[in-house]
Amino acid sequence: MSSRTEMLGKGKISKVLLKLSLPATVGMIVNALYNVVDAFFVGRYVSQEALGALTVAMPVQMVIMAFALMIGIGAASLLSRSLGAKEIEKADHVVGNAIISILAVSITISVFGLIFINTLMNAFGATSDILSYAKDYTSIILIGTLYFPFVMACNNLIRAEGNAMDSMMIMIIGTGLNLILDPIFIGVFNMGIKGAAYATILSQFASLIYIFRYYLKGKSSIKLKKKHFKINFGIISEICTVGFSSFLRNFLASGIAILVNNMLKEFGGSDALSIYGAVNRITMFLFMPLFGVIQGMQPIAGFNYGAKKYDRVLEVVKLTTIVTIVIASLGVVIGELFAEPIVGVFFKNKALVGDAAMVLRILISMIPIVGIQIVGGSLYQSLGKALPSFVITMLRQVIIFIPLLLILPVVMKNKLLAVWITYPLSDLLSTLITSILIMAELRKIRRLHETTIH
Repeated sequence: MSSRTEMLGKGKISKVLLKLSLPATVGMIVNALYNVVDAFFVGRYVSQEALGALTVAMPVQMVIMAFALMIGIGAASLLSRSLGAKEIEKADHVVGNAIISILAVSITISVFGLIFINTLMNAFGATSDILSYAKDYTSIILIGTLYFPFVMACNNLIRAEGNAMDSMMIMIIGTGLNLILDPIFIGVFNMGIKGAAYATILSQFASLIYIFRYYLKGKSSIKLKKKHFKINFGIISEICTVGFSSFLRNFLASGIAILVNNMLKEFGGSDALSIYGAVNRITMFLFMPLFGVIQGMQPIAGFNYGAKKYDRVLEVVKLTTIVTIVIASLGVVIGELFAEPIVGVFFKNKALVGDAAMVLRILISMIPIVGIQIVGGSLYQSLGKALPSFVITMLRQVIIFIPLLLILPVVMKNKLLAVWITYPLSDLLSTLITSILIMAELRKIRRLHETTIH
């Protein structure tokens, strides 16, 4: 038994969760700086319209993430369970087929996006003064799509092995370089929004090099050979089935972003798009620590479920829920108290700061309890139960959110405010329902545990 396997199956849950989630959390926070840093330099040193262009480009990036995470998280779940069940050869085939799948997806998205870029930008809510900026930024990002999904997918696989430090380094290297290149390309070379895009894809390429080094140097417990790259449709199907809820979450988020963008365009114009561009990135930044803790939980839950150590699954879920609520609450308190100075760094036009601060306070108000919802969906993924994870994903982003988004602007006089209120109200209702579902699942796991000890 390797030291990583020993850690996942026998180590003290709190220590293992800390060891896996701390690097993941740091990595996720650092990774979130990609979008925050781009928004800062674009908003402050290019123009308000360019900041709005980042909002219009976001759905494209969400679609890219949707495919990358479907394969990455689906394969990571299967990899964790295979390692837990000591099916080493299957684990090798999982990684080989995941790599083949993500490369095929990357090429397809990049080519399709570049061909239809004009249609996409108009459909995604670009106003006439934002369109050229959006096209410039997105076309460069789509070139990076040839390899960025591979980076995201492999990062999940590396984390699933229990190697959280290398996973963190992948994200730190990319974001660290982005922090350096953004001011150089935008400020020194005066490349405008194109500079932000080039900084992003070059930084992602640096992460790609690190991943190649990780596998070629033999740091992985997975030993890939030519035979492991033989297409196995059974494995690919299982990867996609388990990862489908992640795909759907991000794909639907893209669709909802398009809907929101067009509503903001109608009710508030380019100012509303610019505000959303800044506030959405701040909100995403607050969510990143939660996802970091979740990523620490998933290999523990998946491994121990595969090893039939159900008491450890229950323990890690309980601890993860408590930690996510505490971390989210701290982040929201800071966001609520210091909303004005936080959003102020993104705008040269100080007239927008007051409105942006109000929007930030509204959007983050329910984040503390959303941790419960994220834990629930991620637990089902870790256990290989795609359907419940799919249902939980549907709750927050479709079943509840879309009806509210369509109804509230009709019944409220302030239509723009109605769009903003949709977010916390959807968070509240979906978390309440998720709590009921996850309690039922935990009772099932508890019964399995009782069966194994008798």
